[in-house]
Amino acid sequence: MADDISNFWGPVTSTKEWCELNYARSSYIAEFFNTISNVPCIILALIGLVNALRQRFEKRFSILHISNIILAIGSMIYHATLRQMQQQGDETPMVWEMLLYIYIIYSPDWHYKSTMPTFLFLYGAAFAILHSQIRFGIGFMLHYALLCLLCIPRTYKYYIHTEDRSAKQLAKLYVATLLVGAVCWLCDRLFCKDISRWYFNPQGHALWHVLMGFNAYFTNTFLMYCRAQQREWNPKIKHCLGFFPYVKIHKLKAQ
Repeated sequence: MADDISNFWGPVTSTKEWCELNYARSSYIAEFFNTISNVPCIILALIGLVNALRQRFEKRFSILHISNIILAIGSMIYHATLRQMQQQGDETPMVWEMLLYIYIIYSPDWHYKSTMPTFLFLYGAAFAILHSQIRFGIGFMLHYALLCLLCIPRTYKYYIHTEDRSAKQLAKLYVATLLVGAVCWLCDRLFCKDISRWYFNPQGHALWHVLMGFNAYFTNTFLMYCRAQQREWNPKIKHCLGFFPYVKIHKLKAQ
């Protein structure tokens, strides 16, 4: 949300602004809450990364957690500056991350092992080049939503073939955080004029960030459980500090 406060990064050049007063708390951070709300996303991704490395899951899961961290850092830089280049640095990793999810979700059933990663890599590279030259606007959001929808059929199949109640709970938490987060995002986007007159701004977009951090964490943990089931690693859902779920596996010595 624009204002006249002096700032470090110069005029706003991004195509999107959110319902937070720019540079209200620091001349170095355009949207303070939208910036710091990415910190929980980084912490949760680090927890997932440590578990993936400690238990020697396939490298795809370590890369997935690292992509979550990169995305959160890109989002922080974008919301701190509200510059076009930094917006592209936020949006392009969003697409790359979804392509990685598509690979992880569908690759176990894909018979031609080299075609999927090759196609997804070329698709991601082509998108990055186009996005560096063209401002997509609403087209980007529709494209991102389509990539998300592509993940639903196979993820639902995983869910209905999962018998462990704790693992199913992860899938339910994924859906819950996504729905609540979407409501926060839409309210921040559609009702900003009304919200800006309130005494207290609920910071809907910042809440979206936090909820998406948990959403990614629950998703990754569920997918790790499903993959461990496929590999017959006897997965169990455990909890770190009594709250953070993680997958405990037992590999046979031959594996």
